[in-house]
Amino acid sequence: MKLISKEQLIVAVPVALMAATAGFLVGRYLGRHSGHKKAQWVNSCISKDSPKVVHTFDMEDIGTNAVFCRCWKSKTFPHCDGSHNKDNEETGDNVGPLIIKRRTPSVEINA
Repeated sequence: MKLISKEQLIVAVPVALMAATAGFLVGRYLGRHSGHKKAQWVNSCISKDSPKVVHTFDMEDIGTNAVFCRCWKSKTFPHCDGSHNKDNEETGDNVGPLIIKRRTPSVEINA
């Protein structure tokens, strides 16, 4: 068995530490910038006992405007309460609500 000399260790240890540190930093950088995030639940608290969260609304019941949450953070879910603003600041996301507007029928005037 061949032993490593003191001079070889003096060179090898710092090189190995630098290589390990560089690998770690590159891995963290690529992990943040690859567009892939760790798997997380989108819905963290709403109807977790249900296998699927589904809401149905009758168009006649909506009125002229309806604003629905798409970030799953609203305390008034399925309606938006603006919680996406704080979440967007914290995560860098850009999600906003679904806004449904009912057009008022235009009246044709026959002259």
